[in-house]
Amino acid sequence: MDYTGLLHHLVEGMKGPEPEQAGRYLIRFNQPRHYEACLLELSRMRSKFSDLRAVRSSRLARSIIANVGCPEELNRYGADITVEEDHSISLHATALHNKPTSVQGVPWGVKQIRAPKVWSVSTGHRIKIGVIDTGADYQHPDLRYSLARGINLLNRSLLPHDDNGHGTHIAGTIAAANSMAGMIGVAPRSLIYPVKAFDHNGSAYVSDIVLGIDWCVRNRVDIINMSFGMKTRSKALLDVVNRAYHAGIVIVASSGNDGKRRSIDYPARYPQTISVGATDKNRRIASFSNRGAYVDVYAPGDKIVSSWVQGKHHEMSGTSMATSHVSGAIALLLAKHPGLSPSEIKALVKRATVPLRARKTTTAKTKVRGGEIDALRLMQEGEA
Repeated sequence: MDYTGLLHHLVEGMKGPEPEQAGRYLIRFNQPRHYEACLLELSRMRSKFSDLRAVRSSRLARSIIANVGCPEELNRYGADITVEEDHSISLHATALHNKPTSVQGVPWGVKQIRAPKVWSVSTGHRIKIGVIDTGADYQHPDLRYSLARGINLLNRSLLPHDDNGHGTHIAGTIAAANSMAGMIGVAPRSLIYPVKAFDHNGSAYVSDIVLGIDWCVRNRVDIINMSFGMKTRSKALLDVVNRAYHAGIVIVASSGNDGKRRSIDYPARYPQTISVGATDKNRRIASFSNRGAYVDVYAPGDKIVSSWVQGKHHEMSGTSMATSHVSGAIALLLAKHPGLSPSEIKALVKRATVPLRARKTTTAKTKVRGGEIDALRLMQEGEA
């Protein structure tokens, strides 16, 4: 493979301030040796030119993330590389409800999936959960014993501190352990590895998620929680999700908040993930939740109170919140049955549900497809 033209485009995109006409792209190499050789050559060139910006890369996905002015000119490399635009990706939570609230003990969602009924058998002890999100509040009393170091992909010299709140909310539902003055999550003795891929506005790119999954695989987490999504396909994202799946990691992803009946967001749409929709206190599908054949399981996601930045608590709604309940339930199962594969766990999750209720309408009552996760049933199915 002749790298001359490719390296020229990459170096031009790396020079000085970001050029206005340059777009952000993921360049995926189909051959590992081509990826390694190109990365080596780029590092040599960077040592010669002090004004070159760093190029980010994912070894797991064999991808280089760079600014490219004329991506169509890279088409001449044909089957050697795949070039795709680095699309933005959004969190799956609705706007914050009202003002900060308080919680003590077990929130309604944790009770509804019957997690407390499992704690005499399993509390998720030492199960490692990568939460790719906005980070976590390391000072929060609910999470004092629940957070590992993780990684800050936006600034690798810093801890993945949460400057948004969403990631702390997810972490709280999964693993909060403050029975005295705060809340208890689904799997209070599991360990959260915050992977900060989203900024303070809750914005990220596909490349940030690719790098986050890459980090989770290399650090051998057991579960990845992904409470975000996008409408467009991404070959680079699919590739790294597939590699994580084959590494034995359970991937739990939120379906999206568009209220659609026949479609869900990526990456939840990939069959390697467990896709999650949201329910309310009455076990009805929340009005905002995507639903239908692509959704594997539902969980509480409407008006969920959980941990928030600055030691507070907030109420939020979204399939994001539902996904954290499912990740916690799987952590309870894995702590007791560590040998289960992702495909086995997905099958158990889909079986271990309670029926959903139909919303009241003027028409005849129709059967609702799918069910809500039940942690006790999940453990019982795992024992069978």
